[in-house]
Amino acid sequence: MDFELTGRTCLVTGASAGIGAGVVQLLARQGVKVAATARRIENIERLGASLAGEGYSRPVAIAGDITDAAAVAQIGTAATSALGQVDILVNCAGGSRPTTVDAGEKFWEEAFALNFASARRLATALLPGMRTRGWGRIINISGTMEPRGLNAAVTAKAALHPWAKGLACEVAVEGVTVNTIQPGRINSEQILEKLHPTEESRRSFIERNIPIGYFGEPADIAHLVAFLASPLARYITGTVIPVDGGMRYSAH
Repeated sequence: MDFELTGRTCLVTGASAGIGAGVVQLLARQGVKVAATARRIENIERLGASLAGEGYSRPVAIAGDITDAAAVAQIGTAATSALGQVDILVNCAGGSRPTTVDAGEKFWEEAFALNFASARRLATALLPGMRTRGWGRIINISGTMEPRGLNAAVTAKAALHPWAKGLACEVAVEGVTVNTIQPGRINSEQILEKLHPTEESRRSFIERNIPIGYFGEPADIAHLVAFLASPLARYITGTVIPVDGGMRYSAH
């Protein structure tokens, strides 16, 4: 499917693996000029080489730690410099942070910096250009909102929802849309190595919680990202869209 994105530019965070890498791959194949950032820049470079081998534009790889406010500013500047402008921002970066009631301030600060503040900071940095041009897309990847224990990442990702909805109201008239995607179980490092490390645990969870009968793939999220980024989705903003195979909201 042609999402009418040829020639657009995009910055993707958390692009070294999983959903972020899937988004980079699909957008590049749609003719988007992509800047991709993560700490593991070697993974982005390998993905870029693979895309170049297929005849697509190689993503601009930008190394950076988005838990650091100064690094976030540098990433935004580097992406704008490399691409000329950033039309689309896809905030994929994140990581689970299970914790206990006595966790210290630094732990919570890191979880919020990774899972929420980085998205807010990059949007703040890139919005002026989008508003001036009268066109922009901000797409956030969140997560489960039904925890079964303390997890600082869940709390931080939850902040994305009202922030994005409020921001959507502020910038809609200027041609900028802001939407959030809430993935269910997607085959990625975090899911396969940490949350469900065995085939038995995956099968048990699927049988109890996922009507469609399997975990999703990064491409299942990437296709929705491409649609929300496209002119075809111009009337969609301020939404939170689950992509979870029918997984009930109480699942964890």
